[in-house]
Amino acid sequence: MLSFTEENYLKAIYHLSDGGLKSVLTNEIAESIQTKPASVTDMVKKLALKNLITYEKYHGVKVTRQGKSQALAIIRKHRLWETFLVEKLGFDWGEVHDVAEQLEHIQSPLLIEKLDEFLGFPSADPHGHPIPDKNGKITIARQITLLEATEKKAIIRSVKDSSASFLDYLSKVGIYIGATVQVMERLAFDGSLEIKIDGKKKVYISREAGENILVTQ
Repeated sequence: MLSFTEENYLKAIYHLSDGGLKSVLTNEIAESIQTKPASVTDMVKKLALKNLITYEKYHGVKVTRQGKSQALAIIRKHRLWETFLVEKLGFDWGEVHDVAEQLEHIQSPLLIEKLDEFLGFPSADPHGHPIPDKNGKITIARQITLLEATEKKAIIRSVKDSSASFLDYLSKVGIYIGATVQVMERLAFDGSLEIKIDGKKKVYISREAGENILVTQ
């Protein structure tokens, strides 16, 4: 059983490594966790002793198969709790991250299976991020940024930035997961976009916003 801190580190390393595909430097982990590199070094040594990561000085950290399995289990809990908070308790999608961060550490596999069943076995959380199944399998559909979309219609599937400020911005302009959007114009000056939402509302969004919205066409 891992401590809360160990779980947070493992999840951060998994995300930073693109799901275990690359090595992560301790400075990157320190920046993500917002702590000192020396503290990261101590923690990765502990995780390495538990065979959750491999750590080689100057070469970074890699997630082991066991570590990947544990990280996916934590992510599964987090995303199921986010779904529960939005769908059943009426939380806004920008409010749920911090609460789910606390709930994801509950150590009850039965509770999580019951929660999954209660929610109807959702495949994605309120931000469009895929939810790993009970075996750790995660299906990631190919998506492009709204910035890359052609003038054909696109469906908003997820967001890269799930910060409360960005999600609040999207809500205010009327963008949500599942919305149909069409790029009407691209402004050469700053790369901003004029888009039409659900064939009705026209809004302008910045280049940065377009880079953080993922769609399928």
